[in-house]
Amino acid sequence: MDTNNENHHQDLIGEDAVKKIHDFVDGTPGCFFCTSDVAGGPGDARPMTALQVDAQGNLWFVSASDSLKNLELAAEPSATLYFQASGRAEFMHLEGIATVLRDPVKLKELWSFTMKTWFAGGEDDPRVTLIKFAPTYGYYWDTKHGRAVASVRMLIGAVIGKALVDTVEGRLDV
Repeated sequence: MDTNNENHHQDLIGEDAVKKIHDFVDGTPGCFFCTSDVAGGPGDARPMTALQVDAQGNLWFVSASDSLKNLELAAEPSATLYFQASGRAEFMHLEGIATVLRDPVKLKELWSFTMKTWFAGGEDDPRVTLIKFAPTYGYYWDTKHGRAVASVRMLIGAVIGKALVDTVEGRLDV
């Protein structure tokens, strides 16, 4: 069921879109990172953690040079990220271009001790690469008051037969 979203739709552009992405990722850094296959079809999806959203709205990840993800991105750099905030009914989807690179300065900025779980050699492990994801399009969906209030409003709306919309949604154009 789709309700009249005229008053609940808010597209965000430029700095407002970057702020929304930053705020969302700051609270919910885990996402599904989806690659595309060379033929343009669906690729693979895997859970990853965004380590940073920079001032331009790029999301940064650490990845292994020999991972299937890096091989897929070398063949087709388009990727999609799906975020869902746990405990809140908030979602964000981003499409963009992912670039695999080596940048020791940026790696030092993003590195944490727990990454040694995947890279035993630490920051100097030759397998460590960075992925810079530059969003080209996004969409978000938020509840204004959180999942509990949204659920109560939905129940009351069902009883009285009126949509009590508690959401705001819109495009993200960085």
